[in-house]
Amino acid sequence: MHFKGKVAIVTGGSSGIGKEAAKRLVAHGASVVLGGRDEAKLHAAAKEVSEDPGAVRVLAGDIGKPATGVALVDLAEREFGGLDVLINNAGIFKPIPFSEVTEEQYDGFLNTILKGKFFMAQAAAKAMKKRGGGAIVQTGSLWALQAIGATPSSAYSVANAGVHALVHNLALELAADKIRVNAVAPAVVETPIYSTFLSKDEVPKVLPTFNAFHPLGRIGQPGDVAGAILFLASDESAWITGTILPVDGGVMAGRN
Repeated sequence: MHFKGKVAIVTGGSSGIGKEAAKRLVAHGASVVLGGRDEAKLHAAAKEVSEDPGAVRVLAGDIGKPATGVALVDLAEREFGGLDVLINNAGIFKPIPFSEVTEEQYDGFLNTILKGKFFMAQAAAKAMKKRGGGAIVQTGSLWALQAIGATPSSAYSVANAGVHALVHNLALELAADKIRVNAVAPAVVETPIYSTFLSKDEVPKVLPTFNAFHPLGRIGQPGDVAGAILFLASDESAWITGTILPVDGGVMAGRN
């Protein structure tokens, strides 16, 4: 697997799965543009992603606004000459019972997860056509494949179900342009996203309780998902498009 000479954008790139995917892309020869909301976190992540400052660029913005996707693509083209790979990873997560979801929260899930991925992919595809093709990998979710009673997430799941539907539609629409579109659907993965609704003390207590939920006996790590993402972004998967790949420790296989 190699990405020598390739240019990639990674949204949600300042931590977790996005940062790990960016590290691996650079290690395999790619130049990377990191997107996220917090500029300081992006600059800190860029230093972790690569010791070579010439290999990484950052741009902070709200991915729910189409202009942010356009700006990320413009930066990739200006600094690195084009775009070959999009890791459409930005997202938010917070369990909220259906009866308690507000319109503001609902819009927040759809704007960041679905609208953000939709228009980011649109901007990326336009650039990829100039290069004769490319690969888009979306981060979807296991919660869009089945409901998880312990974490009521109707609005989050609806948004990610839209992401999965987007994969199927774009795979057909963009196939003639040699742009492949796939997604990973992770189960519980240890990332900083849980710190957005759990306290610092709660995180190490709560996450291990989900180990047994996964048939393989543990929650995931960012590298577990990043490995699958890189496969789908690489030429190793040249005959794969329109696929939603569960990266879930066996959850979709069934229950013991």
